Amino acid sequence: MSRCQILPKFAGEIRNQTFDFISSLAASETISTQVTTCTVYSGVDASPSSVIMGAATASGTIVTQKIGGGVAGVIYELLCKITTSAGQTLELSGYLAIVPDLP
Repeated sequence: MSRCQILPKFAGEIRNQTFDFISSLAASETISTQVTTCTVYSGVDASPSSVIMGAATASGTIVTQKIGGGVAGVIYELLCKITTSAGQTLELSGYLAIVPDLP
């Protein structure tokens, strides 16, 4: 599994998170299926899957997942798993820190 950089997010922010598989795909290989999951790496959140909003989408080598919510102070691990037209199963993950909203 490879790691990617994920910028911290404000608790009230909703944004798109991207995962780029360009270095793992052959020239004509495409993404067939994609799914993103969220687990707690550090801290406490009884429902980490609620950070994931809707289904992930793929365009070219990039998978996009909408994320939102989360508990301030918690660090989550986002895992994006794909299957490819060549039969590969590939994963990219990164750590998402949630920071308190500004007053």
